[in-house]
Amino acid sequence: MATGLRELKKHQTRQAISDTATRLFLERGFEAVTIAEIAAAAQVAKMTVTNYFPRKEDLALDFHETFRGSLAAALDSREKGESALAGLRREYLAAVDRQDALAGFAGPEFARMIIDSPTLAARLRELHQQREDALAEALAVATGARAGSLAPRAAAALLAAAHRTLFQHALDLVIAGRTNRQLADALPEAAEEVFALLEPSLADYAVREAP
Repeated sequence: MATGLRELKKHQTRQAISDTATRLFLERGFEAVTIAEIAAAAQVAKMTVTNYFPRKEDLALDFHETFRGSLAAALDSREKGESALAGLRREYLAAVDRQDALAGFAGPEFARMIIDSPTLAARLRELHQQREDALAEALAVATGARAGSLAPRAAAALLAAAHRTLFQHALDLVIAGRTNRQLADALPEAAEEVFALLEPSLADYAVREAP
């Protein structure tokens, strides 16, 4: 019981720090806010902030851990007879239906904050690369690829590029004034256009066999 309460307290503290940081970033811009100011506003020690968030960028991009593993997780969830492409496309459309932040759903102020900050833009590129790397590793395992095979890396690069393109498209639409509902209506058509380009090369790649 005590362990559960400690974990709950940690979660609440982490969320409070993240919420405070986001508010300050939106008010003043990411680059202008310091860790010390976030700590003071959240009423915690500066070390507490850095213990939960070693990088300032991850206070703004608080989905970083889930984001990095999201494509590998989508691959793992593909159904019997489903290829990597089909599984990732299905999971992407489900994320759009949920209006998930991982698919680019964000308010215009948040989207503008990311685009206006060179630091956050660089961190987002890094997260996209880490997500691709994780997918490549998962594809190598899923296909039983021999050591040194380039096929999993090449397939991951194509699939991750599709998701990166759609994520940026979502941010562009948000900044242009689209609501979440309008975004949810527009992104499936965009996804069809992007994923269709990969069909000739990846339609039969990494198909999940029966257990």
